[in-house]
Amino acid sequence: MIITGGPGSGKTQLVHEFLTTLNGTDARILTGTTSSAERDQPLSLVRQLLHNAEAECAISHRMLPAVNSAAGNRRPWDPGPDTLPEPPGEGAAEALLHLGHDERPLVIAVDDAHAMDPASLRTIVHLLRRSRSRRVLVVCATSGHFGEIRSAAHTELLRQPHRRVRLAPLSEASVGELLAAQAGRALPDSVRSAYHRATAGSPLLVHALLDDSTGFGPDIGRPVAGAAYRQAVLSLLHRGEAAHARVAQALAALGTLAEAVPVGELAGTTPVGTQEAVDTLNSAGLLDGCAFRHPTAAAAVLEDMDAAARTELHGRIAETLYRSGAPADEVAHHLSAAALVPPRWGAGILRAAAEQALAADEVERCADYLGLVLRDCTDERERHALSAALARAQWRTNPAAAGPHLEPLRETALDGGLSMRDTATVLRYLLWQGDTELAAQGVATLVHAQSPADAQIIAEVEFVRQWFYGVALPGKGAPVAGLDPRRRHVRADAGGLASRVAALVGGEATDESAAAVAQALQGHRLDHLNLELVAMSLLAIAHADRPAVAAEACDALLECAVERRATTWQAVLGSIRAEIALLQGDVSTAAQGALAALGTLRAQSWGVLIGLPLSTAISALTALGSYAEAEELLKHDVPEPMFRTVFGIQYLRARGHHYLATDRPFAALGDFETCGRLLREGNPSLQKGIPWRSDLALANLRIGKARTAREWAEEQLRLPGGHSSRARAMALRLLAATCKPHRRASLLRESIDLLKTCGDRYALAQAYADLSAAHYELGEYARARLVARQAAREAEVCRIESPVDAHLLEDPARPETAESEGGPAILSDAECRVAGLAALGYTNREISSRLHVTISTVEQHLTRVYRKLNVASRSELPSKMLEHRIPKLSDRWSGTHSSAG
Repeated sequence: MIITGGPGSGKTQLVHEFLTTLNGTDARILTGTTSSAERDQPLSLVRQLLHNAEAECAISHRMLPAVNSAAGNRRPWDPGPDTLPEPPGEGAAEALLHLGHDERPLVIAVDDAHAMDPASLRTIVHLLRRSRSRRVLVVCATSGHFGEIRSAAHTELLRQPHRRVRLAPLSEASVGELLAAQAGRALPDSVRSAYHRATAGSPLLVHALLDDSTGFGPDIGRPVAGAAYRQAVLSLLHRGEAAHARVAQALAALGTLAEAVPVGELAGTTPVGTQEAVDTLNSAGLLDGCAFRHPTAAAAVLEDMDAAARTELHGRIAETLYRSGAPADEVAHHLSAAALVPPRWGAGILRAAAEQALAADEVERCADYLGLVLRDCTDERERHALSAALARAQWRTNPAAAGPHLEPLRETALDGGLSMRDTATVLRYLLWQGDTELAAQGVATLVHAQSPADAQIIAEVEFVRQWFYGVALPGKGAPVAGLDPRRRHVRADAGGLASRVAALVGGEATDESAAAVAQALQGHRLDHLNLELVAMSLLAIAHADRPAVAAEACDALLECAVERRATTWQAVLGSIRAEIALLQGDVSTAAQGALAALGTLRAQSWGVLIGLPLSTAISALTALGSYAEAEELLKHDVPEPMFRTVFGIQYLRARGHHYLATDRPFAALGDFETCGRLLREGNPSLQKGIPWRSDLALANLRIGKARTAREWAEEQLRLPGGHSSRARAMALRLLAATCKPHRRASLLRESIDLLKTCGDRYALAQAYADLSAAHYELGEYARARLVARQAAREAEVCRIESPVDAHLLEDPARPETAESEGGPAILSDAECRVAGLAALGYTNREISSRLHVTISTVEQHLTRVYRKLNVASRSELPSKMLEHRIPKLSDRWSGTHSSAG
């Protein structure tokens, strides 16, 4: 009986099951397993069979003379002289036949019979010839190519009367039955198909995947290839021919290139031998054509190789691919695996592949290729260019890793020894580390760049230095002589992002200028050389009272950064998005976003930019009342050079406001005074955008210096154009705090209008609370209640505690008939908007201006409102609106304010 089938098809299991059925009979059973490693050891199989029969005492004594004449080359594991010696060929056959002399059936089972040594094979043939009249069954389990072996003994063996059984792989339906038996229920077709695709129906591989996927439990999902699967793959590999293993290794290393490369040359075999190996590996369920069915199988084959052999294989593959004109990335993959840079052509291939990898956002692969070239490069200029290119790649995911490559290039960059692109890379690194003075010197030495492209690069660096990093030490913060980055960008980058940002930053912000920057950002592709420009663009839009526009643009860029796996970009843009949320008064989102950004990069990778997420997180947590968490953030070590940048200013402001919230006004005053000094000594243009005078006004109010506070607030309000509505609103609110109640209410209403324009709902809640207190102090209790409710609504939106006393939010006593007479429907939307503004104290002219209607229209609406609410005078309007619960509609008219602004 000849049982054939591919490796792992279940031949051994079938023989085992058959022999198990004979346990209750009187048959004598002898078993043996052959191995290709023992093919050169004569009678190795027969020795196994006779050792299994050693208990038969008659054999030991009757056959002793015959076996003593055998060629004796005993293996280390053979029995000693007191056990059965090695028999000769015909004598062994006689010995085996003698086992059947008592009429008991003799069953001989041989596993992996295709690896039988020739002497044992001749013995089996001789046995079959002599056993025509005896009850002898020989079962040979063998691979599918058993009949293809050409020898006289094999031919003679196949001439003996026999039957064949061929084991085919399990069908997809059979795999489903096996899985269902394991799970105790039918499984979805998709699961059954996934197991069959991964194994081609090989029982060995199916069971291995089940072990990995379920841990012998009942729950079976998609196949997971783990340790059991790897062991099964290697078992299939090692039980076959050595040449088959070499072909499998070559195919695993080649991957998708297997059909384009002469595999036989790599595996040291002929085309016929290669095809035989491929067929065998397909029948074993490892391959589908020339490709591994599961990537884990290919990985297991390569990992099983000796490291030196694996490296040598990848090197030969790279050489073959290069000679055939394969793309650079395919060749470079194998050069990297071999850690090899062949002379003359290796460096060029790796550099080209590195650029392709970076364009595909595969930063790690790009860095591997460049690092390999740099390892063997001896030309100094080329090493500098490689170091800069490697730093640009690593910067995307870890700026700290880029530092060691850029630090040695400082002097070379300042001396003009690098390309302008590489010089810009070094200068941006200097800025990132806070060395703004040295960066300014570098720009000054390169200001007379020759080509327009070089001029644009250096102008952009200076633009970012002045407006993004912003602050320098005394005497060193002025723009570089001979270079106006804004004008230079307008010439060199007409219609692009830089010129539009210059227009927004350098002039009065308008809807058109903000929209122009946002539009330029939409089609902008991020890279290392413009991250700061993009970040500055977003902040410029947000601080120009368009935070919603900035948020939309930032969200799109963040999504792109996530898709491209650019960790540094995600961290910086995440910080910007948190700052935008803070400007909108969404302090909860701001805190979450800033903390998430902080966790995206390690502290040493942030450089001076760490001040951005830190200041946002501290400000937001302070606003939320989470003082302990803010205090923990203040314990973080920050780089000293940070305080020579705008991020240090923002950090000091955030710390100062935290000090105020935790009753340390004098410490806050010190931080705010430092901010003012640094801004005056550094870039004076930034003073318009950072309201440090209002900060000083607030601190002086807290320590009881109302007159000084008023002076600082008035100075903030006297600034020329360019400061935001938010900054002016803050100054008005502080000025109001130093005035009498009547004047205070007017200033606070103006502040509220500005805050609605810029969208800061947190500051709006505080301003409403101040206005409510002013009305209460004037004895206008109904109006105070009305405004207090609006403050509470804004606080609820911001998810903070209400800034007004609870008693102001209680419903006033109302007539029992108020419910039936009032309700939201008592006034139309237009009347409600007019009534709401009038109740807050706005004049008819102010209402007309805000709602873009005529004064006559306002008067007509108010006449109808008075009649519907039975109001005799304007002073009764707040109490009547409370009585009829009209404030429920206040969000309608407050929304009109925002859109009108």
